[in-house]
Amino acid sequence: MALDYDVVIVGGGPAGLAAACSAREQGAERVLVIERDKEPGGILNQCIHNGFGLHYFKEELTGPEYAGRFVRRAAELGVEVMLDTMVLAVEEDHTVRAVNTRDGLLEIRAGAVVLAMGCRERTRGAIAIPGDRSAGIFTAGTAQRYINMEGWMVGRRVVILGSGDIGLIMARRMTLEGAKVLACVELMPYSNGLNRNIVQCLKDYGIPLYLSHTITNIIGRERVEQVVVSQVGPDRKPIPGTEITFDCDTVLLSVGLIPENELTRAAGIPIDTRTSGAVVYENMETAAPGIFSCGNVMHVHDLVDFVTAESQRAGAAAARFAAGQVTDPGAPCLDVSNGSGVTYTVPQKIRPNNVEKGVDLFFRVNNVYRDMRIRVTCGGQELCSFPREHMAPGEMEHIVLPRVLLDKAQGGPLTVSLTDGKEVTA
Repeated sequence: MALDYDVVIVGGGPAGLAAACSAREQGAERVLVIERDKEPGGILNQCIHNGFGLHYFKEELTGPEYAGRFVRRAAELGVEVMLDTMVLAVEEDHTVRAVNTRDGLLEIRAGAVVLAMGCRERTRGAIAIPGDRSAGIFTAGTAQRYINMEGWMVGRRVVILGSGDIGLIMARRMTLEGAKVLACVELMPYSNGLNRNIVQCLKDYGIPLYLSHTITNIIGRERVEQVVVSQVGPDRKPIPGTEITFDCDTVLLSVGLIPENELTRAAGIPIDTRTSGAVVYENMETAAPGIFSCGNVMHVHDLVDFVTAESQRAGAAAARFAAGQVTDPGAPCLDVSNGSGVTYTVPQKIRPNNVEKGVDLFFRVNNVYRDMRIRVTCGGQELCSFPREHMAPGEMEHIVLPRVLLDKAQGGPLTVSLTDGKEVTA
């Protein structure tokens, strides 16, 4: 079975739906979203808490409400959605190979492709927690799905490792369901979640947060019975004699997210080792012409509102590419790199000729800082700076580089760094 579309989007979560709607609004006639789950919406379907949409819709929504708006908008625009379908490969000529139980093997030809596969959770095996291999150990997202969508309670006495947003939210969710959350344990000297989640999910419920601590042993023959937590030094290694033992039956892991880029790698698209996502240009195009990337598959976001805006750019650019508006491969290009205090930048490359007014640049810092300046330099010369009162690794930073500044760069590279302030933590 062979099909032809202007734009094919791989992934039906918030990124894929936003890209699809944008592609249709930019004139793409046939737009297809391929989703491996049984319904569109992605991870938002299990995020029943509020706090979504404050930036984009200017109102507070739950995850399903936010996703529902884009599902309805996609239907209004005539976007086709293929559910319960697994994409096997995306090829350089924009052929998408997929399979499902209804149609068998599909060969779909596209004018442009948008990769929006999202991310997955890092598991116990990835961080090598010592101890028994007992039942009762879940990633925070798995526990969230069991409770919010499947109606299963995963435990009664809980210790959470990691202070990412999913872990913080699940601390509150487990408490509301009657469980006792004994502690949230974080390896780093700062939390990796949004400050509002630390306040609303931990402090409001009296749940202690142990910074610079980690789990050093899990005890339990059949089910988790105890967890041993130890303080760590500046080298992130446990300090003997600092052990704390918690009697519990459940461990939730919130230890990071990994972009789902197996399809990207198989297509031969370069990956940025800092983000574990594709290297992209200012319009979210990867090094493979006509293949775009957006959302958590490119870099892990903290707010779905930013995913939406980024994916709309990708969808619009894909529609233009499918219509024949191809960027000159010989156009000037500026490389963007991270300097002091910055862990990565997105996009990694900017073609000034493709920028009308300005380009959005996103990055994360490597520590908690106060009273800093974000400096953008080229060849050691400062092009612009932006003051910030507070920055933390758990909150993505955003600046806009105007076109006139890009024209001054004269070939780059551009470097984004921090200066003038102070670190709050070591």
